[in-house]
Amino acid sequence: MTKITKAVIAAAGFGTRFLPQTKAMPKEMLPIIDKPIIQYVVEELVKVGIEDIVIVTGSNKRSIEDHFDRPSQDLINNLRQGGESKKPLLDEIRAISEMANFIYVRQKGVYGSGTPLLNVEHIIGDEPFIYTWSDDFIVADPLRFQQMIDAYDEFKTPVLSVIKANSDEDYDRYGFAGGNLIRDGIIDVNRIVEKPGKANAPSDLATCSGFLLTPDIFKYLHQALDELAEGRELYTNDAFQLMAEDGKRIIAKEIENGRYYDAGNKLEYLKTVVDFALKRDDIADDFRKYLIEILQ
Repeated sequence: MTKITKAVIAAAGFGTRFLPQTKAMPKEMLPIIDKPIIQYVVEELVKVGIEDIVIVTGSNKRSIEDHFDRPSQDLINNLRQGGESKKPLLDEIRAISEMANFIYVRQKGVYGSGTPLLNVEHIIGDEPFIYTWSDDFIVADPLRFQQMIDAYDEFKTPVLSVIKANSDEDYDRYGFAGGNLIRDGIIDVNRIVEKPGKANAPSDLATCSGFLLTPDIFKYLHQALDELAEGRELYTNDAFQLMAEDGKRIIAKEIENGRYYDAGNKLEYLKTVVDFALKRDDIADDFRKYLIEILQ
């Protein structure tokens, strides 16, 4: 079994869909009940054995660093004054900074999902790693990252997390992978297209919410950057397509027993908050009653 210890989280976006809220607060810090979105992603990474988490940020993102830092002494003193009732909160916020080793890199370069990876090439070194986003995730059993690691252990090759598209609009929002079926839920990828539209999609499998990559991705990202047309974004899918054309094997793994949450979209963010609230033992019953009351 391969021990994957590093992960990269892309968190440099402007969050324009949530303006004006995100003018000063990163979209990654929008709360799902009482945790920021990005913490759910970090917690899942830690559960599968990730020790070093590189977060690629941009301007106005210091609150992410503050969140995963040690709590201030003022906050500690305030919670201590609350006595035993506040001790669980004190323990919780202390644990946040101890979940992993956090490294922060400011994004530089063209727009697109490939640029954060180029910014961390010197940190990753010669080992496989997970690359994921800060505002979407898949809740799955087993954990989606564990499913990806298991696929990597079997095939020893990059693994793309994929889910089935459920609307025509999805074909204009995500990249899509096509290839030869190995078995149900796993394909040998030979074509990847970014936002192809339904008519041009190679399959109904959308590449989203994370990849397990090997260091050779950097070679193809540099090649994709060199060939990039002026004004175009650099996508990870551009590098994947170059890898496929070069005969490099890539596996697409459909996440089993999963529910995809895109908290970077207003409507989907609201759905995420509602779903998570209905799963909370402390508020679920009262919240469900409230929903029933206002919908009658």
